[in-house]
Amino acid sequence: MRIVVPLKAVPDLVEELELNDDETDIDREYLKYVLSEWDDQALEEALLVKEAGDAEVVAVALADDIDIEQSLYTALAKGADKAVLLEGGSGSSTRSRAATFAAYLEDQPADLVLTGVQSVDDLDGQLPPALGAMLGQPHVSVVASVAAEGDGVRVRQEYSGGLAADLTVRLPAVVGIQAARQSPRYAPITKIRQMQQAGGLETVSVSPDAAESGLEVRGMRVPEAGGHAEMFEGDPDDVAEKIVELLRSRGLVKG
Repeated sequence: MRIVVPLKAVPDLVEELELNDDETDIDREYLKYVLSEWDDQALEEALLVKEAGDAEVVAVALADDIDIEQSLYTALAKGADKAVLLEGGSGSSTRSRAATFAAYLEDQPADLVLTGVQSVDDLDGQLPPALGAMLGQPHVSVVASVAAEGDGVRVRQEYSGGLAADLTVRLPAVVGIQAARQSPRYAPITKIRQMQQAGGLETVSVSPDAAESGLEVRGMRVPEAGGHAEMFEGDPDDVAEKIVELLRSRGLVKG
């Protein structure tokens, strides 16, 4: 089984975010970028499928993503068999990203595509279904586990209210991962540096079809500051009494 995992670099949310001059996006000039947390989950799930049977894991990313090479080397250090940089595509929107990955997959098909179900900087979280539609393949999203089963895979799809369903999906298919069965593994910095020194990234040129996003950002605003926490000081009995009085004053307890 050949498993392809598309990766995306997103702004690190621990950084201080500011809007650009026309207030249609965040100012990205000096931001630090990290691997999207959902793509990290997808990579982990792909590695678990590989370890459970005969599979090859290929991490794929767009060359114009900032700092994405570090994430590809990290994927290799974690156990991916190949890492590919795609040149010629665009990451300006979810649909353009999907078109770029589709162009690569049409030339180098995968049995299974595992991608993050969403990312912190997109507006629609539609990469998995858009990619499935462009490839003409089945798609399942919000998935929490994947296991090979015969000629297909069995996936667990999560729903609201704590519900889940086990589905059998024929291959080839695209699956949007919400969470892997275990936390993403740690890659030692020494292993990552070994991969960098080995220079194991493959570069592939693609010519994707034009894909308009259909979305237009007209403006962004900084969230208004909410209320502040009230800190109680004193010994435990005094603090407990103050908390009870506060809850009484707001009608949350009686007596």
